[in-house]
Amino acid sequence: MHIIKHEVHLNLNVRGLPVSATLGINEQSNRLIAEGQTVYKLGLGQSPFPVPRSVVKELQNNAHQKDYLPVRGLPALCDAIAGYYRRSQNLAMTKDDVLIGPGSKELMFILQLVYYGDLVIPTPSWVSYAPQAHIIGRHVHWLQTEEDSNWLLSADELDSFCLRDPHKPRIVILNYPNNPTGCSYTDQQLQELAAVARKYRIILLSDEIYGELNFTGNHRSIARYYPEGTIIASGLSKWAGAGGWRLGSFAFPAQLRWLSDAMAVVASETFTATSAPIQYAAVKAFQGGAEIEGYLVNCRRILKALTDWICSTLTTAGVLVAKPDGAFYLLPDFEPLRETLLKKGITNSAILCERLLQETGVAILPGSSFGRPANELTARIACVDFDGAKALAAAEQIGSDRELGEEFLSTCCEKVTVAITKICEWLEAAK
Repeated sequence: MHIIKHEVHLNLNVRGLPVSATLGINEQSNRLIAEGQTVYKLGLGQSPFPVPRSVVKELQNNAHQKDYLPVRGLPALCDAIAGYYRRSQNLAMTKDDVLIGPGSKELMFILQLVYYGDLVIPTPSWVSYAPQAHIIGRHVHWLQTEEDSNWLLSADELDSFCLRDPHKPRIVILNYPNNPTGCSYTDQQLQELAAVARKYRIILLSDEIYGELNFTGNHRSIARYYPEGTIIASGLSKWAGAGGWRLGSFAFPAQLRWLSDAMAVVASETFTATSAPIQYAAVKAFQGGAEIEGYLVNCRRILKALTDWICSTLTTAGVLVAKPDGAFYLLPDFEPLRETLLKKGITNSAILCERLLQETGVAILPGSSFGRPANELTARIACVDFDGAKALAAAEQIGSDRELGEEFLSTCCEKVTVAITKICEWLEAAK
């Protein structure tokens, strides 16, 4: 009798890839906390706010939903999302233009799997775009951005890149408000980028999962200016505080229905369908209403006050920081303090973040995790280590007509303000 041995070979595109940087820093932080250390968790970008009460209630009411739903998603949810884009962005969408998945991250992976083009990413960018492309075997092209332009991609840079091979199929990812910077595009910038995208028939993946956290409440999708070629990615994780619920959505133009259909085929053979109770609950979130809007107004107020304070505090300490327009991130640049940091043996962003965690307990991520050059001294701060429910209740009590000052921040966002203070004291001590 012969025993046949089956060897499992790792895909060469996967071998050597580390765990996602954001998940890795979160796990490391939790291990240190379990060992009794004090850690300020400014690494993982998880919303600090609770899921809106009415959405939680809908989940409770639909906990009994146990059947497989359609691969493309619950029709009522697809209709609610299409209605959301009709209301907020004046886009002519129907439920047939929407695809639901277990997080927008999974949908992004499937998009790259079914589309044959290269991936083009402005740097800095979210940590998982490029690794997904590497796993699938797609080519990744990085487009550099400038700090004095708030790390945003310019139309000229995109045009120059595409001009080298004008007929090549490409997916270009835009993400705004941006992770890791919190910065967003103006209307004029969006229109200029849209003109270039149309010129080269680019497929734009517009990751707008932080759109509702634009501090002014006036987020604009580039799909307004390039509707025929833009896929809008969103979900519940960032603006509705439901990261662990794992619900994402893609909204397609009718011209890309073929691509949506191809993704649905892959979905049918992979995740089958997204959790039924979560989809029923999500209908309430995307339908909006007074409670949801009030919740968002206060989330924006809190995050704006906190990021404004962090910008001011770090700037006073000699750090360069592009002021965010939304979300809960900042990308400080410690380059002006390079000579000071060299005294501590710090020559790049990875060492900077490692030493900060060791010597202050503040966990942040190096800019190199977001596609920046390794020798830079940039790092991402996710200002999320606070009790969002407590902060929302206090902001509601203060009233929307009053600013949320330092007293509010020190009381309701204490761990974040302490963490930033510790960074500044550490920098001062190094001089």
